Amino acid sequence: MIRLPDTNGAFSDYRLSGKVIPAARLPAGAARVVFSAAHVVADPFTANDPSGPATIDWKATMAFRHHLNDLGLGIAEAMDTAQRGMGLDWPGALELIRRTREELPQALIFNGCGTDQLEPSRARSLDDVRRAYLEQVEAIQALGGRLILMASRALAAVAGSPDDYVKVYGDVLARCDRPVILHWLGDMFDPALKGYWGSGSFEAAMEVALRVIEENVAKVDGIKISLLDKAKEIAMRRRLPAGVKMYTGDDFNYPDLIAGDEVGFSHALLGIFDPLAPAAAFAIQKLGEGDIRAFHAVLDPTVPLARLIFRAPTQFYKTGVVFLAWLNGFQEHFVMLSGAQAMRPLPYFVELFKHADVCGLLRAPDLAADRMRKLLALYGA
Repeated sequence: MIRLPDTNGAFSDYRLSGKVIPAARLPAGAARVVFSAAHVVADPFTANDPSGPATIDWKATMAFRHHLNDLGLGIAEAMDTAQRGMGLDWPGALELIRRTREELPQALIFNGCGTDQLEPSRARSLDDVRRAYLEQVEAIQALGGRLILMASRALAAVAGSPDDYVKVYGDVLARCDRPVILHWLGDMFDPALKGYWGSGSFEAAMEVALRVIEENVAKVDGIKISLLDKAKEIAMRRRLPAGVKMYTGDDFNYPDLIAGDEVGFSHALLGIFDPLAPAAAFAIQKLGEGDIRAFHAVLDPTVPLARLIFRAPTQFYKTGVVFLAWLNGFQEHFVMLSGAQAMRPLPYFVELFKHADVCGLLRAPDLAADRMRKLLALYGA
């Protein structure tokens, strides 16, 4: 039992369900390729100001990656969920990629590769963007890492036409030593990416992205779409060349997209699969066994939790992800890079606690309740 406040500060008793997702591990050759985009753990003892360089607790950060790997999930490293571009800079990202590669050399890992060392305001030409991409391509490939080619704020700032996107992506893909995952990140996640692919229209932008894929198909493993729109993802999924995977990045509609329809299905590369990792492993194991009912029984109830975590302003979803990691004992504090733990209000955390409990995602309910009480005390509750 724990007493929780509402938005007026009135308290009522909440009894925890005691439900916990059953243990499972995805086998090799699972029904879907599944990546969790993983968060990082900040070092709470650093003397650096939150606005300064990132200081990471490497032990806790790596321990969480071992947890994901133990569940059989792939790891999407140094992505948006790791506060890339919102606390984690390129040198920090490369160090993260290096450490994960060294500690988990046999794991399924793809790594975020972008242009974040180039401030968009300093980008003057497509050549600037191309050089920034290739610097990261070469650095990650030198470590033996696979690539997720991230959307570029700098490219969005300097591109004058859809053809500019086609040219830059073609040049960069030509230098990739193995097929990559492209990432189409919507402006709800990053307002600086508005009009990506050279158009504000989804249909026109999709045609440009498809052109990039078709002209470089041997260099493309798949594309991750993070637009939070099921119909748009399905429309593009049905247009992909044979052998090119769709990885859902839709943190609102993932159960239906992963389950698929009579035409096809999406694989998964999701930030929500950081806090939902046990549910993802169990559900997709059941999907592989042909038990679609069990798949939906586990994943469908997590959708309200995901929609709360990713509510607008969507870019602050990382706060909810790290909060749940703290509740579950994956880190000893609720401190984030750039002070991002302060980017959501107290009622948000109260509702996350309740939703996670109902979904069976509090792996040690007593610990989670104790930490929730500590957070309430911090707020004077």
